[in-house]
Amino acid sequence: MISSFLNLAKSGLGVLNAALPFGLKTIKYFVDSTFRDKVMPVPGSVLYCDLWFAVEHSGIYVGDGKISNIVVDGLAESTVERCDPQSFTSKSTLGRKIYVSCNQHGAVGHPAVAHGADGHVGERAFYGLVINNCHQFSSKCVDYSALDHTDDNIWETLWSALPGASWEPTLLSLKADAKNKLGASKWRLWDWDKDGAQDSTPEPDWQAHSDFFQNQALNVQSIEQIRSELAATLAYEAEIADENIPAEVRQKLGSFRRTLTDISKKYEEVKDFLSACSGASFSYAELLACNEDFTALASQLANNDKIKNLAEKMGRNYVSEEKKKQAKIPSASKSEVHGTHRSNDLMRMLPSELLNLEDEDLEMLFYAKLLEQNLLTYELSGTQLIIGEQTEINKKRTGPVVACLDTSGSMNGTPLLKAKALLLTISRMLQKEDRSLHVLLFGSAGEIREFSMWQQNDSVGLLRFLNQGFGGGTDYETPLKKAFNIIEEQDEYLKADVLMISDGDCSLTPDFISQVKQNKERLNCMLYSVLCAGSKLEDSFSDEVVVL
Repeated sequence: MISSFLNLAKSGLGVLNAALPFGLKTIKYFVDSTFRDKVMPVPGSVLYCDLWFAVEHSGIYVGDGKISNIVVDGLAESTVERCDPQSFTSKSTLGRKIYVSCNQHGAVGHPAVAHGADGHVGERAFYGLVINNCHQFSSKCVDYSALDHTDDNIWETLWSALPGASWEPTLLSLKADAKNKLGASKWRLWDWDKDGAQDSTPEPDWQAHSDFFQNQALNVQSIEQIRSELAATLAYEAEIADENIPAEVRQKLGSFRRTLTDISKKYEEVKDFLSACSGASFSYAELLACNEDFTALASQLANNDKIKNLAEKMGRNYVSEEKKKQAKIPSASKSEVHGTHRSNDLMRMLPSELLNLEDEDLEMLFYAKLLEQNLLTYELSGTQLIIGEQTEINKKRTGPVVACLDTSGSMNGTPLLKAKALLLTISRMLQKEDRSLHVLLFGSAGEIREFSMWQQNDSVGLLRFLNQGFGGGTDYETPLKKAFNIIEEQDEYLKADVLMISDGDCSLTPDFISQVKQNKERLNCMLYSVLCAGSKLEDSFSDEVVVL
């Protein structure tokens, strides 16, 4: 039970207020306490209460206001005890409401179930969240009933229709057993506490509940919980279909269910894109606002090796061959004999010097010459090129990226799709390295828009920004001037790379090409030209030209 709650918290579906979570439980409390009849359990009725947002506790009613249930009283140890409703709900953070197994006429149970549950009182056993938990104890007691109401199980049917759903499986199993053995097709509140436990619950803010789920970051964990909510909502709507619930409430409940359904369908549509954008955070609301063809974008992200290769080149560890050549420096080498000289180098000492060690009278002379560095030795000399320290090279390649994106009319369609995929890939790589991305959208002369993507600026903002454009002509000098100014004037863009993205080769005047080369040299940066359409033509100012 607790594992489901932990998964919920990790996925971002945490409870904003422990007493009033967002989701079906709060909605059910309002409907069940306001519009549905309360019941009294009968011996053998199955009972459960909500502890946390995704955690429940269950037991069996044995009569005289007592409930047989597992009580955890040690580390992974438990005892079956009788308790009253007050104690049964003592650990609940969501209120003191107890649900009772019912059919359309009222509470259902069986004396054999009550007798069996009462017979276990006093037993001690290992307690686990997945095995030997309270729901499994209750299911074991329900099996003491010889009745069989097996037919199409509404919870199992609705559950199987939802891919990837994992609504609390042991409670789901308990409800299925209660339906098959006791005919429990409904679950209603027990009016056990006249002093306040069953007071009317305020009507929830329906829109806030829908907004909460629409704004959750979509991932494998969160979609499982959203589909759990959907499965529970579908089952609940079917349960109250024949009851006197106001039409307005049914409409609001249906709207909540449609929101969850839309989110589930949207996830299926974009899951390949979300997988390709691992690390990026997108909610349902944000995906709608982006207004993108996510299927086509996912294909570009997953299948375009050139995009991946270029992103790696602009990464922190890439060093071009040209940079490696520049890093080569001359160093002394001792690989060639050029004569003899005086030194204390025993490894290169002439054999004649060793003769002194064989004569006791001359031995002291040998040690004197060694101390005075006056031994006759071979002289080795020469030069070689060695690679400078890799860390020094990497220090030159640790800057952000300033990307210039052509938004002329000819970029519409596939070229722009490729450009978006490229920038998304680069942005994720930069965010992992705590590096920034500055995007310049350009068109004709003087037309430019800017977007700075820091770690707190997610991919949603980038995609929405990229939907802007000028749609006219193309001028390359305006964005390149701006890019070099950003690198020069803003400290956080020191040592940045410049990325020029267009659907054709850059066309610059000779004078401006000269300025580009000077800026690259002065600012120690590289310039990549990326063509989203057309063929590759080498130019005289780019460090590399890539055709996507």
